[in-house]
Amino acid sequence: MGRKSRFASSALEHAYAKFIGDDPERAAALEEEIANAEIGRQIYDLRTAAGLTQGELAKLVGTTASVISRLEDADYEGHSLGMLRRVAKALHQRIEIRFLPIQDATQPV
Repeated sequence: MGRKSRFASSALEHAYAKFIGDDPERAAALEEEIANAEIGRQIYDLRTAAGLTQGELAKLVGTTASVISRLEDADYEGHSLGMLRRVAKALHQRIEIRFLPIQDATQPV
């Protein structure tokens, strides 16, 4: 029985091997980008589920729509815990922070 891949497809596994490989700096950069994209997606999903525009959420948070837009951008790297707490409060959510072990790309998940 073969090992279970951490990737959804063999194409994704091939791309990871080609562009990231065993380079820990590239792997860390990829993980950071994934985390930034996930935060932005979660804010967007919660805002739209609440039926709010970026401007409406901005008013509840005490900021501008452009700040909310940046927070929802997958490329944004400036998420502060204070701002995330304000967004969470406005959306009647709480923030959970967890420390997880770093996955070794060469080991199965």
